[in-house]
Amino acid sequence: MESMLATARRGHAGLFWMGIGMGALAVAILLVSIVDLRQLLGAPLWFKPLKFAVSFTAYGLALAWMLGRLPAPALQRSGWVIVAASVIEVAIITGQAARGQLSHFNNDGGTGSLLFSIMGATIVVLYLLTAAIAVRFLRERSIEPDLVAAVRVGLGLTLVGMAVGFVMVGIGSHSVGVPDGGPGLPLIGWSTTGGDLRIAHFVGLHALQLLPLLVAALARFVPSVGLGTRMRMVRVVGLGYLGLIVVLTGQALRAQPLLTPDAVTLSALAVLALGTGLGLRAATRTTRTGAPNALQSSAVVLGQPR
Repeated sequence: MESMLATARRGHAGLFWMGIGMGALAVAILLVSIVDLRQLLGAPLWFKPLKFAVSFTAYGLALAWMLGRLPAPALQRSGWVIVAASVIEVAIITGQAARGQLSHFNNDGGTGSLLFSIMGATIVVLYLLTAAIAVRFLRERSIEPDLVAAVRVGLGLTLVGMAVGFVMVGIGSHSVGVPDGGPGLPLIGWSTTGGDLRIAHFVGLHALQLLPLLVAALARFVPSVGLGTRMRMVRVVGLGYLGLIVVLTGQALRAQPLLTPDAVTLSALAVLALGTGLGLRAATRTTRTGAPNALQSSAVVLGQPR
């Protein structure tokens, strides 16, 4: 863990310290939520800034670590713009919570509308610069190919998850079939009475962390899985992950709560699970062309770029 953090700090100091700062903010918000029990649209007031602080903690540290895996410093200016946009986004969300006001989809015609417009601009900036980092990794040839594959796929899926956010802006809400707010799942607040596009948005965003972590875990704990096998597994999991985002988005757009799927959603999930399982079986049974590099690629977890 210490080496991973060192790699993140070397990759981009601003993104690294933003991640650390967001983590500290999450702890502070959690403490505030214990004593400030106000609600907004039927949900605890501080849950939204808490979720965003946690999310940006993972986002900042993951991007910094990925940049640290490159053989030379890259995208430093882009990283600082990401830091600025992220801080603005979370500052608005937290500030509006403190005021007891909506941050998202606030159309009061005054300050709330202005702040929501600013947040919309920051999301566009984050989307474009995350895409720029994805393009940079598409060109990379000097680091472990399994890590590069995981980062490429993870960033691509994150862009898909971000795109779901634009759907929410387009329809003017995150809920479908019911007003925003109302009954929701504990802590996360996802609607239990209608569709909720935040689910697919959340799942997509965090592919950026999960896919590289999959490769790191395989290299660290299952070194017998060869390099070529890991790369095939990343592709299969990536396709399954994309399918999950699509299914969750379709479920939400049909005004269907996450925990009460209909036959269509259940059938789609079953096909997706079966296809992913068969794909992983095929990937692990294929001749391991990269087995000699298995221990070498454990540098994904601890090593430095070559």
